[in-house]
Amino acid sequence: MTVLTVNQTIDWMKETYRQLKDNYDQLTGLDQAVGDGDHGMNMVSGFQEVVNKMNETSYESASDVLKSAAMTLKGKVGGTSGSLYGTAFLKMSVALEGKPVTKQAFKEAIDQAVEGLQSYGHATFGEKTLVDVWIQVAAYLEEETEIDWQEITEVCQATIEDTREMIATKGKAASLKEQTLGHVDPGSMSSFYLFQSLADVLTEERVSSFHNS
Repeated sequence: MTVLTVNQTIDWMKETYRQLKDNYDQLTGLDQAVGDGDHGMNMVSGFQEVVNKMNETSYESASDVLKSAAMTLKGKVGGTSGSLYGTAFLKMSVALEGKPVTKQAFKEAIDQAVEGLQSYGHATFGEKTLVDVWIQVAAYLEEETEIDWQEITEVCQATIEDTREMIATKGKAASLKEQTLGHVDPGSMSSFYLFQSLADVLTEERVSSFHNS
């Protein structure tokens, strides 16, 4: 059974852009506390470019959509966030190439994304990065026989709260050490909006209403 179609993948990227834009101030504030304050700007501008590209392009598969998003983010977003998200989407694209996005295929794609994120950023679980959220999503998909998309967002929310109690050891936040305690990791929060957007698109059974936005 296909869990993610071409149009739904496009809608996923467009809904992610909308949610990131709506929460720009929050993402900026989180990054000002533990980084250089540009995470909101980078994510919103990057996904705006993704949407612009998708409004001009036809795609034959979910893999093609993810590859397009990956290359756009890698080319248009400053800082590490573009490279990280671009790497995750590119790994997913390769994993899904030439196959329908079944539950098993999606699980394998997320596993590959996690591997790519860890290889690029050299982060492991518990180091207060977006990797924490992606690893927990992968663990959920490993454990469950059926995907409940809203449960995935709950997993993300719980992980976000867990990052408050972590000390950052990677990226610019690592220089602040214990000062990062009590703060949510901005990359984890943007990853939450990514998976929340996916859940919204799939659970609300939306038609492709974003395509002309």
